[in-house]
Amino acid sequence: MATKLKKAGALTATLAMGAVIAGCAGGGPESEGGKITDDAIKLGVITDLSSVYSELAGPNAVEAVKMAVEDFKAEHGDDAVTQNIEVTEADHQNKPEIANTTAREMYDRDGVDAIFDVPTSSAALAVANIAKQNQKMYFNIGAATTELTGAQCNPYTYHYAYNTHMLAHGTGKTVTEQGSKSWYIIYPDYAFGQDMNKSFTEAIKESGGNVVKADATPFPNDNFATFMTKAPTLTPKPDVLGTMQAGDDLVNVVNQYNEFGLQDKGINLAVGLMFDTDIASIGVKKLEGTLYTTPWFWNLDDRSREWADRFKQRTGTRPTFDHAANYSATMQYLEAVQRTGTDDADAIRKELDGHSFDDFFARNAQFRAADHAVTHDAYLAKLAKVKKESEVKEDFDFTKAVKKIPAEEAYMDAADSGCDMG
Repeated sequence: MATKLKKAGALTATLAMGAVIAGCAGGGPESEGGKITDDAIKLGVITDLSSVYSELAGPNAVEAVKMAVEDFKAEHGDDAVTQNIEVTEADHQNKPEIANTTAREMYDRDGVDAIFDVPTSSAALAVANIAKQNQKMYFNIGAATTELTGAQCNPYTYHYAYNTHMLAHGTGKTVTEQGSKSWYIIYPDYAFGQDMNKSFTEAIKESGGNVVKADATPFPNDNFATFMTKAPTLTPKPDVLGTMQAGDDLVNVVNQYNEFGLQDKGINLAVGLMFDTDIASIGVKKLEGTLYTTPWFWNLDDRSREWADRFKQRTGTRPTFDHAANYSATMQYLEAVQRTGTDDADAIRKELDGHSFDDFFARNAQFRAADHAVTHDAYLAKLAKVKKESEVKEDFDFTKAVKKIPAEEAYMDAADSGCDMG
């Protein structure tokens, strides 16, 4: 199948400076690598533009990267290492073979310096492998598998927004400790779902619970009737149905959970991963009171809201945490280029390893050198109650934080990750 690849409008300003090296007019920063390759910084966004994850990531992930580019250029002006920054986008259709080919084309043919996003863990692992082979930067945003910072880690890949360990040790641990000891888990049958099942099972058992049964489901899938019928027949009967699906698949699971009346049969719902776009599609009423773990949400505080307001003005909608993290990662990359004066990948990774920062998305954050997890605080979130129409002040006002999970608790220790940078 042909790869869908296009230029997302080369964001090249009239003031294009090319590569400003130390000692040149304009006073750019000192260079470690010597120059900006091809007199341009080239960014690639590989995402789901047309399928189950297109709302939570997709075109608005591309817009978030563009927004960061524009803000970076506006902030640094004539002192920027370069004003010539290009953004290229591609649709991987959630297929690892397409992600593989697309990443290779971006790095080899298009001269892309760094790739961003890549929802779908199998696709993300494929891109990470190509980044390693090409010795080019990759910032994973949309995928959750801990393999990216575990057995398949590499010096050129950073896992930025969240992972399955964070989700499991937030939601799985909390729901079990609150009394739902017996779980039936359904998970999509690919790398993300498999890792979610593993992480949640570990967290549930550590918290004194047990998993009665775990079933893999087709991906993508719109019919979960078999699993809804099966849940009440299991022995012992589970207290909770843990769904590890995301995007459109999650919407289908929740709708069918309600259609089959599982809550009336004494089986509560626990959601492994949820985005605001999922809540909007499902409806707050069907999810009221549901606990879930998220690295960020748009009305977390004033800093988050200020950025989200600008994003909404640009796109017409509120951002998901994927969109916010793509902006944050792009800005962190560009600032590293600014500090080093080069887009050389080895210089950039040396600059980022151990770097600490705090922005509207990532609080108490660090680029952890040992395994390239970008650690930061997460939030155990609970949906607000359904409001009366007269009480609703704005769209997407779904979530309120229950508690903060500090970075040191949200992420596994680097020593336990299984990463060997070589």
